[in-house]
Amino acid sequence: MSFSMDILLLATSWAHVLLAPYTKVEESFNLHASHDVLMYGVGRDSLYKFDHHTFPGAVPRTFIGSILLAWLTSPVAYVASRWGLLSTKLDLQIAVRLVLATLNATGFMLIRRAVCRRFGRPTGLIYVLLTCSQFHLPFWMGRTLPNMFALFPVNLSLYALYDRVPQSKYPTRRSADIAFTLLTFTAVVFRSEVALLLAPLGIQALLLGHISFMRLIRVGFLSAMLSIALTVTIDSYLWNRWPLWPELYGVYFNVYQGKSSDWGTSPVHAYFLSHLPKLLLGSLPLAALGAALDNRVRALIYPPVLFIVLISCLGHKEWRFIIYVVPFFNIAAARGARWMISQRKGGLFGRMMFLAATGILALNCAITIVSTRASMANYPGGSALATFNDQYAGQHAVQVHISNLAAQTGASLFLQSHSPPYIPSMTAPATNDWVYNKTESLSPRDLTISAPFTHLISESSIEFTSTGRWKLVDSVQGFSRWKWNLPQGGIAKVLEVPLHQWLSIFEMETNDQLYILERAK
Repeated sequence: MSFSMDILLLATSWAHVLLAPYTKVEESFNLHASHDVLMYGVGRDSLYKFDHHTFPGAVPRTFIGSILLAWLTSPVAYVASRWGLLSTKLDLQIAVRLVLATLNATGFMLIRRAVCRRFGRPTGLIYVLLTCSQFHLPFWMGRTLPNMFALFPVNLSLYALYDRVPQSKYPTRRSADIAFTLLTFTAVVFRSEVALLLAPLGIQALLLGHISFMRLIRVGFLSAMLSIALTVTIDSYLWNRWPLWPELYGVYFNVYQGKSSDWGTSPVHAYFLSHLPKLLLGSLPLAALGAALDNRVRALIYPPVLFIVLISCLGHKEWRFIIYVVPFFNIAAARGARWMISQRKGGLFGRMMFLAATGILALNCAITIVSTRASMANYPGGSALATFNDQYAGQHAVQVHISNLAAQTGASLFLQSHSPPYIPSMTAPATNDWVYNKTESLSPRDLTISAPFTHLISESSIEFTSTGRWKLVDSVQGFSRWKWNLPQGGIAKVLEVPLHQWLSIFEMETNDQLYILERAK
């Protein structure tokens, strides 16, 4: 049973990678950094080729996660290419994401083990089912957001703190040291907001006697100094800026200077009333029930709740900033669901509790299926560039301009299949002399007259085809919205629709978002 639960966690994370293999702009730094480390290595003579010199982003990010991910992917890619499973750069992108998904799935496997040990095997099974039935966490755990690099060590720290027998009140001193070392490292290197989770966890550990004050200070100080030395050394070298501590720079830029507000602000209650329900789905009411039933769950929930309170003080809010709390709440939810399904089935109350618990899981799955289906159609840039590569695979000297929307919705460096570089274990295609250009702010006139482009992937077509110098080759659709296709007679007639036609009632609508154009002869 334990092996089956772990396989389910891994299979769910892999399924989301394979169903939606393309990426978006918020993933691009770490994705392209992994690409560059795989292709060029980290020797000083190759650093000028790295993508971050051309597209540095608003703030510098650490390379540590990308380097580790690239190094872990390299032997996987070699073996996969030998077995015929990896032959293109897109395959390599998928391999990179599968490795990251596997790391994060491993973190959840360890938490599952801790839940089984502390709350029992049935609760561990429910925890796995709740985690796999949600959308955001499984979908994003294989995506190269900085938060997904931070998620793995945060989950390891959660495992270290709570992997103990039911009667145990304290983690071992070694486990506490490991947990607070990992949390400090994560806050210093990957995501500074983890410090707001570290603080309540540290305070709770002090109040409950899990660790002494002086030991917490020593562990925190030593791990912080070593982490700072690591990130400053590596990132100063790769960014060619000395000294550089990327996360400190990010705090200065986003918090002290308030630049994060340029990306929008949300009301103070947004995390609790919008983002958390979206992340947890049916786990939210179950977590409240679990906290009401079990004092061990209440102790587990206090730190993440306080973390959300603290981070709510910042104006700019995104769901990914609180993704680390999902495992905490899922453990609490599993405890609540376990109580519901353990009620005697002979009475009405027991049957209602069982139906409610299974209904919540079913609702989670339905929402996840709908969300996944929409997300699969939400990467038109990746679809457009993949289509373009296939359509012109036999041509030489192709020069294609990739528009901003295409670049932001999937047209990553890994999709530049017909242009060097290539890893040694990969065979280059016969036509490998293409030029992929992502220069921004070029007008239609610039693209037509002043640049030697043979093809365009553009957000519009009429302004080009109307000149007579370009011809439309293809269009690529993307997700627009969901719409209801109710039968005549309205919602009252839905039950009369045959079961196999129910999916057609809720229909996904797409529209043309990108166009492939070829210069007229």
